[in-house]
Amino acid sequence: MKIVIFGATGRTGSEIVRRALADDHEVTAVVRSPEKCKPQEKLTIIAGDVRDPVVVENTLVGADAVVSALGTDKTTTLTEAMPAIIEGMKEHGVKRIVTIGTAGILNSRTEPSKLRYQSNESHRKLTFAAEEHHKVFTMLKDSGLDWTIVCPTYLPDGEAVGNYRTEREYLPIDGAQISTGDTAAFAYDELCKQEHKGYRVGISY
Repeated sequence: MKIVIFGATGRTGSEIVRRALADDHEVTAVVRSPEKCKPQEKLTIIAGDVRDPVVVENTLVGADAVVSALGTDKTTTLTEAMPAIIEGMKEHGVKRIVTIGTAGILNSRTEPSKLRYQSNESHRKLTFAAEEHHKVFTMLKDSGLDWTIVCPTYLPDGEAVGNYRTEREYLPIDGAQISTGDTAAFAYDELCKQEHKGYRVGISY
């Protein structure tokens, strides 16, 4: 496949890049700081702003699938970039996208009419990141694309060990954390297998 990855220098995105290259896919990474990307065979590095529709659209020419591992980091980059990504995908007939979200946008078990970040399940006082991911969830839901949102809970750095649990639309019961390595492993696996198209998927140990 030819895979376009946004957020390729981040903790999870860089691991998805590594896995895709190891499986001999062609990867294009759009990054603000190209010096953070090590040149490798089959990796095309494009310096640019993911919020720029022209940059995004040009990147998507000939792509088979898209991964967004863009974070929020107290900015609106994610919600500014996603409309450009969705429009660019439609323009070039790219259907498949896997994004990294947050467990806050999964359904609440305790308050069924709410998402986790809106309910008493969430212990976070600051909801900015979840609100940004919620907006992206709405955009993707209305996009007509073959989307999957991988929703990790607390996300420390760590290798992939493989003994994680996943659940559509909910965080696995008593899920407390998941490593960046296993989140990347599942997201990459889902990109290839397409088992959860149209779903948010909670992931934790």
